Amino acid sequence: MVLEEINENIPDETPKEAKKDVTKPFTLELINVIRNVQQQHGLRHGDFQRYRGYCTRRISRLRKVLKIPQGDRRHYKKRPVTDEHVSNPVLDERLLHIPLMLAERSWAYAMQLRQESNTEQRKKFHMIRKLRKACFYASQLEELCKSDRCDARSKLEAQAYVAWIQGNLYFELQVWSTAAENLKKAQLVYEKLASALPEEHQVPYRQRIDELTPSLRYCAYNVGEQQGINLPELRTLGILDNFDKFLLQSTEKTATILHEVDWYDIKVPVRIEKVQLFLQTLTGFDSSLLKADSDAKRIEILENMFIDLRDVIAATREAPEDKDVQLLLAYLISIRIERTIQRNMYLIKQSRKPQDIVRLLDITNQQLNELAQLEPLQNKQDVQANFSQQLLALRAIRCFYLGKSHFALHRWVEAMSCYERSLSYAQEASQNKLPSDLSEMVATVIEEVPSEIVYVQAQSIMEEEQSEPTALQSKSKINKVPLIERLDEFHENPQYLTKNPNIVTMPPAMEPVPAKPLFYDLALNFVHFPALPEKTDEGSAGKHKGTGISGFVKGFWGGWGGSGKK
Repeated sequence: MVLEEINENIPDETPKEAKKDVTKPFTLELINVIRNVQQQHGLRHGDFQRYRGYCTRRISRLRKVLKIPQGDRRHYKKRPVTDEHVSNPVLDERLLHIPLMLAERSWAYAMQLRQESNTEQRKKFHMIRKLRKACFYASQLEELCKSDRCDARSKLEAQAYVAWIQGNLYFELQVWSTAAENLKKAQLVYEKLASALPEEHQVPYRQRIDELTPSLRYCAYNVGEQQGINLPELRTLGILDNFDKFLLQSTEKTATILHEVDWYDIKVPVRIEKVQLFLQTLTGFDSSLLKADSDAKRIEILENMFIDLRDVIAATREAPEDKDVQLLLAYLISIRIERTIQRNMYLIKQSRKPQDIVRLLDITNQQLNELAQLEPLQNKQDVQANFSQQLLALRAIRCFYLGKSHFALHRWVEAMSCYERSLSYAQEASQNKLPSDLSEMVATVIEEVPSEIVYVQAQSIMEEEQSEPTALQSKSKINKVPLIERLDEFHENPQYLTKNPNIVTMPPAMEPVPAKPLFYDLALNFVHFPALPEKTDEGSAGKHKGTGISGFVKGFWGGWGGSGKK
């Protein structure tokens, strides 16, 4: 019955990848999942209620996406995750998140009640019930991880998680020996996992080990003697068997990581782990691009890859400089340039305006020149020849779309020359071996250019025929213009031989003329003239004044006398 219910909710169209990867194992990095969601949803500030609400919402979303609902809005029907769900090739490892979130929700509720039990003692019993429920869901997760679909790391982390939850339960029940046994088991598993992982992935495991240390000391204090679990006991419990499998799988995974790449017959050593992981992700990158539905999705995939590539290039530049690092940096830059050219080709296919396509082709030409100027490739004659062939093909495509842009502006001569040049470039480039996208575009140019040339010729002839009536109208307008106003333009007008030739406009038109400027003699106010008393009336008056009254009277009478004599 459970299998029938599962098949009802599974879509009929199963993806091809799921059919091929039936045996692909689940990998549940449990401690990382828990740490991330706890830090993002309340536990950074000790808000267990907020984290509990997040777990509830996460469970409902997972059941909706994975099509494992528990009834409808009116009726509730319990549907736990079973081994049939895990073995279903359509579903993924998010199935394991459902029991994990159920256990985390119960644990968060118990921790919330633990805080409230300081004032209300009855809530301690409720807390114990919630911890028992968390143990139940954790044990359910462990049983699911025992499936062959899950890898050794998932099994180890599930066992450590169950031991940790049960250790917390017995710690609250004050069963110190059982609590110490479970907590020590969890601590040893986390230590083994941390020792087998790279250094940058050990942080959450070391933090969990440090959190378990105070609880183990308190248990040892209450028991009265130091108890622990040795390695033979762990091997009898089956934990170290999974650890051995995990070591084997991790070594196989690291063996597949690229330590050396072949770049145009140049061996590039890769010693930086971040670069190794990035190059490992690029192994199936081209196939994922081909599987994309549209060019827009392919561009989005490339943009996401550029983000990771930028971080990898930054990490390479921060490494100590030597010949291998410089060679690796040149290789990463070549990947960025080549993928950028690939993205530009997808953008060209989406563009509709010839001007935009010409701009993208200019950028592509510049990037291809930068790729050819990389120092390790400058001495490679065959590589440089390949780049020159690609540049020739891009030049042909650019001339083709440049001719289209001239055609849109009715520049027939420029469009004709661009089309003819693009055809000659394309015919020369078609003889070389080019990438698939460039060869298709060059073939399109060779096919469309002859018809475009004929169309340009026809349009230019039609425009000349339409411009003849306008020429007659322009002649009549020229005849009305006087000859003196168009001396630089020759036009034979028989009116010049008549008695009234249109040579000069008579009377001439009035023109503004600048007026004579006015000058004001302001300097006279500052001129000091010399004193000339002897030549002015003031001097004579001074002489007469010096003679006194008798002289005045004498002169007065003398004047009369003089005038009488005359």
